[in-house]
Amino acid sequence: MEHPAYTLSLLTTAGGLMGYYRKGSIPSLVSGLVFGSVYGIAGYLLHMNRDGGLEMALGASTLLLGAGVIRGMPSRFTKPVPVVLTALGGLGSYYYYNKYKEFYP
Repeated sequence: MEHPAYTLSLLTTAGGLMGYYRKGSIPSLVSGLVFGSVYGIAGYLLHMNRDGGLEMALGASTLLLGAGVIRGMPSRFTKPVPVVLTALGGLGSYYYYNKYKEFYP
C-alpha cells in the first residue's frame, strides 16, 4: 500500500523540479517538494504500519486533485500540467479512499 505513495512522491517532486528548471517557477518547486515530502512521509508511515499514513496520503491526493481542477478550469484542460495534476490526484484519491473504506468500514 505504500508503493503508490512513494511513486506519487517521486512524480510530484520531479514535476516541481521540472517546473522550476523550465520556467523558473518557485511556486512549482515549493509545491512539488511539499507534496513529495508529504507523500514520502505517508509512504513511510504506511510501510511501518503507523497511524496517519493512509489519511495523509488521502489528504494529499485530494488537495492535488483540487489544485488540478482549479488550474485546469480556465484553460478547459488544454494544458498538460493541470491534466497531469488532476489525473494523479484523482487516481491517488480513488486508491486511498478505497483503502480507507477497506480498513475503516
